[in-house]
Amino acid sequence: MRKILLLLLAGSFMLSCNNDKKEETKSSTDDYQSEKTEKVVTDNQPTNTNIDPVVNLVEKILGSFVGPFGNNKITMLITKAEGDSIAGRTIVGGNNRPFTGTFSKVGSAYVINATEPGDDKDDGAFSFTIDEANTDVVTGSWKPNNKAKPAKEYSLKRRAFEYNPNVGNYPQSSQRLLKAKDVENEMKEDLEFMRNEIFARHGFCFERKHLRQQFENEDWYVPNTVDIKGFLTDIEKKNIALIKRYEKYADEYGDEYGR
Repeated sequence: MRKILLLLLAGSFMLSCNNDKKEETKSSTDDYQSEKTEKVVTDNQPTNTNIDPVVNLVEKILGSFVGPFGNNKITMLITKAEGDSIAGRTIVGGNNRPFTGTFSKVGSAYVINATEPGDDKDDGAFSFTIDEANTDVVTGSWKPNNKAKPAKEYSLKRRAFEYNPNVGNYPQSSQRLLKAKDVENEMKEDLEFMRNEIFARHGFCFERKHLRQQFENEDWYVPNTVDIKGFLTDIEKKNIALIKRYEKYADEYGDEYGR
C-alpha cells in the first residue's frame, strides 16, 4: 500500500512539471512571436510622412549665382527662404552687402523683392525671379537708392565658389614655394598680377577697378569674399612676401629692372 501511494505521488509531480514546462515553452514562443510581429510592423511604418514638397521646392532657390552686373561681375548668395521671407548677400565691386526681403509664387515662378540696408552709398533694391522649371537661373533688375546712378539688369547662373590652386597664369604661386629665378625677370605689372592672382583664386572681390577687370574676364574667377584673412595657405603667404619684395625692387630701378 505504501509503495502504491509513492508511485501515485511521483506520477502527479511529473505531470505537474510537464504542464509547467509546456506553459513556459508556450509563453516563450508567444513572446518571440510578439517581438517578431512588432518588428515587422515597425519596419513597415512609412518614413517622413510630413515632408512638404513645397518646402523642398523652396529650398532649391537657395545657393550661389554668378554673372555680369553692369561692368562688373556679381555673386548673389541666397542663404535663407522661409515662409515668405528671403535673405542673402551680394559681392560686387569690392563690396559685400546683405539683403532681406520677401518672395511669393506667381504661376511657375518665384518673385523676389529685396533691399540692401541703405547705410552704404551704393545700396539699392533687387527685384528678380526664379522659375521652378529652372532654378539654376536668376533674372532681374537692381535699382540704386541714389537716383543719379543707373539701374542694372542681370541674368545670373548657379555657380558655387571652389578654391582651385591649379587655375590662372601663375598657378605655381599657390602650388609651391617660389624661388628668385621665378620672379626676378618679371616686370612690375606682371608681379602685381601674379600676387593678386593668389587672392583671386580664393574668390577675393577687388575694389581696385583695373584688378577687377583683369580677373573678372577669367572664367574660373568667382568673387566670394572681401576679407582674405584666414584663407591663404602658408606657401601663398611666403610667395606673396617674396613677390612684394621684387615689386618694390622693380619700382625703384624702373627700366633697368629685368634687363
